[in-house]
Parts: sequence; C-alpha cells; structure tokens
Amino acid sequence: MVEIRISFKDMCERFGVTPRTLRYYEYIELLSPEREGRSRFYSAREVARMTLIMRGRRFGFSLEEIRQWLEIYDQQGTRAQMEAWVVMADSQLSDLRKRQEELAQTIAELEGLRADTSRSLEESDSKD
Repeated sequence: MVEIRISFKDMCERFGVTPRTLRYYEYIELLSPEREGRSRFYSAREVARMTLIMRGRRFGFSLEEIRQWLEIYDQQGTRAQMEAWVVMADSQLSDLRKRQEELAQTIAELEGLRADTSRSLEESDSKD
C-alpha cells in the first residue's frame, strides 16, 4: 500500500489555510507532519486530522476542545472519541440554538427600528 504524502504548500491549498495557520496547528500539536530537512509532509492521518479540525472550527469548537477530542482517540480509541463527540455536539448545539434565538431577537428589533425610522423619514418628507 502506498502511503500518501502531501507537501506543506499542498496542504495549505487543500484546506484553504495560510502557512501561518498550518505551522500554528503543528505548534499546538494538532498536527505532526513528517520532516525531511526543512520540508514537511503530511500523511493520510494528518489529512484526516486536518479535516476534523476544519469541521470542528466550522461548528464553533475552540482549538483546545478539538485538541482534547483528538487526544481521546490517541489515548482511548474510537468508541471513547465518539462518546465524547456526542457530548460535545450536544453542548455546542445548545449554545448555537441559544445564539440563534438571540440573533432572531436582534434581527427583529433592528427591523422594527429600521421600519420606525423609515416611517419617520416619510412623515417628515410629507410635511415638507
């Protein structure tokens, strides 16, 4: 079986991240590329981890939460990681729903204020 190896540049392009971001993920031990001299190469494992990191970020998880979750797999395996994921997802869904409600209230308030202001402008135009 041929192991894939992706260069640093290709990894940045593949995931749409800056070199600084990729180096930071390595610094905080989210990724562990192979090194050959000054070059870095990413295996299928690192590509899979990066996919999970990007998905976790999109869902609003902090890098520390993602790091801890990935560590569960390394230390306890798939089942423990999946169990932790369900707990994390439930918590994040609760937070996102709360923010969604707050955002809906803010939008409604802004729409009301905008409508009031628009009416005030129309009324002042009709008086002129």
